[in-house]
Amino acid sequence: MLILIPTAAAGRFRTAGSWGRLSLRISRPDGLAVVSGISERTEGAVLSVDPAELGNRLLAGCDPVSTGYWYRAAGELHAHWYQVRARRGTSLPLDIFKSAVPSGFKAPGSSGYAAITYTPAVQDEFPESGLPDLLAWHVTRTDARPLDASVEPEVTGIRQLQHHWPVEELQSARVMLVGAGSIGSATAHALAGYGIGHLTLVDPDRLLWHNLVRHTSSRKQIGRAKVTALAEELALLRPDTAVTPLALDVIEHADRIRALLTDTDIVVCAADGVAARRVTGHLARRAGRTAVLACVLQDGAVGEVLRLRPWTQHGCLSCRRESLAEAGGLDPEPALDAGYGTGTRHRPMTAVGPDLHLVAHLAAKTVVATLLERVGHPDQRLPGEHALLALRRQPGWAAPFDLDRTGELRWLPATPPRPGCPTCESP
Repeated sequence: MLILIPTAAAGRFRTAGSWGRLSLRISRPDGLAVVSGISERTEGAVLSVDPAELGNRLLAGCDPVSTGYWYRAAGELHAHWYQVRARRGTSLPLDIFKSAVPSGFKAPGSSGYAAITYTPAVQDEFPESGLPDLLAWHVTRTDARPLDASVEPEVTGIRQLQHHWPVEELQSARVMLVGAGSIGSATAHALAGYGIGHLTLVDPDRLLWHNLVRHTSSRKQIGRAKVTALAEELALLRPDTAVTPLALDVIEHADRIRALLTDTDIVVCAADGVAARRVTGHLARRAGRTAVLACVLQDGAVGEVLRLRPWTQHGCLSCRRESLAEAGGLDPEPALDAGYGTGTRHRPMTAVGPDLHLVAHLAAKTVVATLLERVGHPDQRLPGEHALLALRRQPGWAAPFDLDRTGELRWLPATPPRPGCPTCESP
């Protein structure tokens, strides 16, 4: 059995007296229990250590059961725990266990009981061992057997990586994500996983049955706005990221999006409409913000991530496509010249979810690398501005889309603005 010890319970063990009763909520089919209450000695009432939010508590459907005791013990007892645990099928004689818990030991009945032992001096006694100060046992009339135990850390979430990853820089970043579909939902999860502090989601669509095969959201979210479903998912999985869901259309509500860009560090567009990509790039450039566009081309054969920086020598999406076509390549978005709101859609629907999510993760990495390079992390510099990823080999396509092997990743430089471009030239 695995006994989970939440932070509140661990804190109570560390500050209470020398022993007391123990209450667990147990799911025997799962071999799982969680500490729900403890007392100080037997005369004290068992005090709940359950979280205040009943709906979120562990094993919420299992009633608390007074099922054992907790003891303050000598550090050597936890060394015994590891030695016995390593020799499967063995146990610790009861006399040794009793000698390590000199105050308040309770004799077990015929079925024994669960026990938690707390050893405040274990780190002093065994400084190199990494032994935990809280462990679990099953105590019988003859011996004590180790039980698995897991103590909730005082720090969870992205801040656990504080000394290994630039958490503070990314927690202060604000990213707008346009498009909360297959690529967009996976991009949102990846950005939150990197530790982006604030995410604004923009998408007017609802989650429907056919979306489930590629989307990160589940069946229970059917019919809800995609941005709302995503916001709820991330609140549970990545609480370090604050999410603002906006059921807006980037074309129809361009004025509202434009106003929000003043408080945005970088914009990501994962929408599959050509017009939506053009509008997002246009708004970002006029606001002086970098835009990262992610999509799949040729029925999901090629993944593409474009970084459009508002720099003098970096052209917009239209300039990029025109320059490639002029150099002998092809235009993978043949309706790109259509007016805003009238462009056709890509043909991504034969792509499977994991391929789309692979592109999404590359887009999220591009966003995070751009942000970190900007604040002084040169090791995050990307090899180019335009990434092409072969989800299937495309040897027959014109350069630069002629990827020979599945998994090939090609980075290209930016191309300059075209004369007369309404996006790149000053209004």
